[in-house]
Amino acid sequence: MDTTTAPDIEGRSKRVWRDSDDTCVVELIPSLRSFTYGRDELIESTGPLRLDFYERAAARLAAAGLRTAFLERIGPIRYRARYRPAPPFEVIVKNRAVGSTTIKYPGLFEAGCRLPRPVVKFDYRVDPEDQPIGEDYLRALGVPVDAFRDTAFAVNAELRAWLDPLDLWDFCLILAVDTDGAPIVISEVSPDCMRLRHPDGTKLDKDLFRDGGSPDEITAAWRRLLDELR
Repeated sequence: MDTTTAPDIEGRSKRVWRDSDDTCVVELIPSLRSFTYGRDELIESTGPLRLDFYERAAARLAAAGLRTAFLERIGPIRYRARYRPAPPFEVIVKNRAVGSTTIKYPGLFEAGCRLPRPVVKFDYRVDPEDQPIGEDYLRALGVPVDAFRDTAFAVNAELRAWLDPLDLWDFCLILAVDTDGAPIVISEVSPDCMRLRHPDGTKLDKDLFRDGGSPDEITAAWRRLLDELR
C-alpha cells in the first residue's frame, strides 16, 4: 500500500488508504474540535497518545469478544485496520448527564448527575453540528439498531471495568456491520471521544480542550491517563 499518495478518504481526524484485501491504513490527524465551544486546533502531541490508548482499548475489547476494526499498529500515528464503510451516524453512551444531554434537554436532569442507567443515543453526523436522529429513521435504512445498542452497552461495561477507578462519563463510537452481519466498532476509542475523570476530579479527556486548556496541559493529562492504565 502506497501511503505516499493521496489518501482515499480524509476527514477531520483521520486519513485512510484502502488496500485490495479489505483492509486499510489509518493515519490519525492530531486535531481537536468542539463545535459547541467554538474551538478547532491541531495539537501534534495528541496523535500518538490517542493511538497509545486505542491500541490498549482494542486489545481489551477483543479479549471480551467485542469486535473492533483495529489490526496492528504500524507507526506513531498509523495503524492497519479492517475496512468497513462508515455509516453517517454515531452511537453515544451516557453514564452521566453531561454535554448534549443538558444542552439539548435543559431541565430534565441535574448537570453532571449519574444517570439511573446508561443511556444510548444515535446522532446523525452532519456539519456544522451532529443532530440526534430517531431510531425508526435508522430502522427504515436497515440499520440493526437493537444489535448496535447491545454492542454499545457491552463496550460501556467493558471500558468501565477496565478504567476503574477512573470514572467514564460518556463516549461515542461509530459502529458498522461486519461481513457476517455482526456489529463492529470501526472508530478509535481514545480520550478524544470520551469524558473521563480521575478520582481526584481531574479531567483526563477532551473537556480540557473544551475548557481552553493549553496543548501542554492536554498532553500532560493524557500522559497521566496512560500512566494510570499501566
